[in-house]
Amino acid sequence: MHIDDITALIAEVDDSPAGPHIGAFFDFDGTLIDGYSAVAFFKDRLRRREVNARQLLDAVVQTVNVEARGQDVDRLMNLGVGSLAGQDEQAVLAMGERVFKSAIASTVFPEARALIAAHRRRGHTIVMASSATSFQVASAAEDFGIDNVLCTQVEVVDGALTGRVLGPILWGVNKAAAVEGFAEKNDVDLSQSFAYGNGGEDVYYLATVGHPRPLNPDGDLIKTAQERNWPIARLQRPVRPTPTSVLRTTAALAAAGTGVAVGVGMGLLNRNRRTALELTASIGSELAFAAAGITLDVAGQDNLWRQRPAVFVFNHQSQLDVLIMGALLRQDFTGVAKKELRTDPLFAPLGWLADVAYVDRANTDKAKKALAPAVAALKQGRSLAMAPEGTRSATPRLGAFKKGAFHVAMQADVPMVPVVIRNAGELMPAHVPLLESGTLQVAVLPPVSTKKWTQANLTKQVDKVRAMFLSTLEDWPNE
Repeated sequence: MHIDDITALIAEVDDSPAGPHIGAFFDFDGTLIDGYSAVAFFKDRLRRREVNARQLLDAVVQTVNVEARGQDVDRLMNLGVGSLAGQDEQAVLAMGERVFKSAIASTVFPEARALIAAHRRRGHTIVMASSATSFQVASAAEDFGIDNVLCTQVEVVDGALTGRVLGPILWGVNKAAAVEGFAEKNDVDLSQSFAYGNGGEDVYYLATVGHPRPLNPDGDLIKTAQERNWPIARLQRPVRPTPTSVLRTTAALAAAGTGVAVGVGMGLLNRNRRTALELTASIGSELAFAAAGITLDVAGQDNLWRQRPAVFVFNHQSQLDVLIMGALLRQDFTGVAKKELRTDPLFAPLGWLADVAYVDRANTDKAKKALAPAVAALKQGRSLAMAPEGTRSATPRLGAFKKGAFHVAMQADVPMVPVVIRNAGELMPAHVPLLESGTLQVAVLPPVSTKKWTQANLTKQVDKVRAMFLSTLEDWPNE
C-alpha cells in the first residue's frame, strides 16, 4: 500500500490507543531529515580544515562501500569516530549544536514534525533510534522534543574522545535489539507500537513492531514493504534551490521593493511617514505574497483591531515575518530590530518609514535605553511589533522569551497581543532564503491585559504568554 499524503498516517495515529505503553520509534537519517547528518558534520570539519586529504579519501571510499556495495556501516562509523580522537567532549557537543542549526535543521521534513506531534498528542513513548552517534543526534532530539534516544555511543575518558565506539553500532539487527531492550525496560508493547525508517537495513528494526511504516524508503525497503504489505509514505521535501523557487523569490523581493519604494517616495513627497508606512505595509506585502504564490490564512483576525495601541509579539521563524506583520498590522505601528539591520539595504528603508527602534543585543543597558522611543510611541497611540525570542529560530521550535517586549507593554500600560506564526519557516527557512508557494497560517490570540503586571510577577507573565504560543502551535485553531 502506498500513501502519498501524510494525512493518512497522522489519522492512523490519531485513531490509535493512547498511553505510554505505545511506542513511536523514529530513525533519523533519511527518515526525519532529508539526507545524512554525517555528511553535514564532515563538510563542517572540512571547511574548518580539521580533516586531512587521507581522511577525506577514506571517507569517500567507505561511503561508496555502504551506499553502492551494500557493506555494513561499521568501517565508516569507526573511521568517523576515529577522526575525533583527542577532541574535547564539550567541544564536540558544541559542534553538534552548531552543525544542526546551520546545516541539518533546514533538511528536516516538515511533515515528520507533524507525525511526531500526533504521537505526542496520544501520549505515546517517542524514541529516536539511529546508528548515528550521540553528538550527531543530540541537538536534533532536543529540538524535536524527543527525550528517549537510542544511538551509537562513543568512548570518553577524562573529558576527551578516545576515537573508539563504545558498545554496538545501532545498525541492522543491533538497532532492532536496542528497540526490543528499550521496550522491555520501559513496558512498551511493541505489538501495538509504530516504527519509521527509510533504508533496507531498517527492516529488522521495523519488523519488531506491530505497525512498521517505511518513510521515504530506498529500493531495498520498498521491495520488502511490498512483500510484507507495509504502508509506504513519502514526505514532502524541505525547500531546496530550484529555478522556480529562485524566480519566485526574485519576483517577491522585487514586488516588496516596489512597495517600499512607493512608500518612501510618498513619505518624502508628503513629509508623512505614517501614511507612507500604511501604503507600504498593505501594498508591498500583498504584492510580495501574490508574486510568491502565498496566501495568508489568519485565525482570530478581529483580535488585530480589538485593542490598540498594543504590543504585538510574534514567534520569529523567517525573513517572511516582516512581511507578515506588515500585512497584519497595516497602520499606526512601529517595531524593534537588531542594530545590524539599520544598514541593511532591504530593511533600512522600511525601518525609516516605521521609525523602528534599533537595539544592540550584545549590550543589555543600551538595549533598554533604545526601547524608550517604543514606549513613547505606544503612549502616543502607535502599536509595536516585537519578537520576544530576540532572533530567528533555525527550526519551528519556540525559543526562550526575553523580557524586553513585556517591560515595554507594562511601562506603556497597553495590552499584549500574541501573534502565532505556524509555518513561515517551511515556506522560507532561516538558512535557505528561497520561497515556496503555499498557505501561510497565522493565529492572532485575544489581547492580554497588562494592568496587573509588576516587576515582581513579570517572569510569571512571560511564562504565561509563552505557554499560549506553545498551546496554539500544538493544537491549531480550526477557524
